[in-house]
Amino acid sequence: MQQQISVVTLGVSDLEKSKRFYGEGFGWTPVFENAEIVFYQMNGLVFGTWLKGSLEEDARASDLPPAGAMSLAHNVAEEGDVQSVMKTLVAAGATVLREADAPPYGGVRGYVADPDGHIWEIAWNPAWPIDEEGHVVFGL
Repeated sequence: MQQQISVVTLGVSDLEKSKRFYGEGFGWTPVFENAEIVFYQMNGLVFGTWLKGSLEEDARASDLPPAGAMSLAHNVAEEGDVQSVMKTLVAAGATVLREADAPPYGGVRGYVADPDGHIWEIAWNPAWPIDEEGHVVFGL
């Protein structure tokens, strides 16, 4: 089986708040949206936000666990970008969970939560180059 992820979809309680966060915060533009879901074309996968009740119905899963049992990451190309991206995300509705600082393994990282509590790490890692298309290459 091919090692890939095709779509990441987050359950959200308020689609408009979510759209504001991802649109104004990250600067992402939807490629499709309706009253229940918004899709964004990413670099190699599709990212979606779907009303939680609709996601539960589609998956035949009731009472999905709250956000927070996982994190997503947005890596940036420059060290100074971590703080500026976090500031932009907060202005678009994020809550700071951890201010940007230098972890023991190097680089810089901080954490925010989107309006539904989904955790985002904003990170710069000098060992993980990012190409012009936004692809990150794992490096040590």
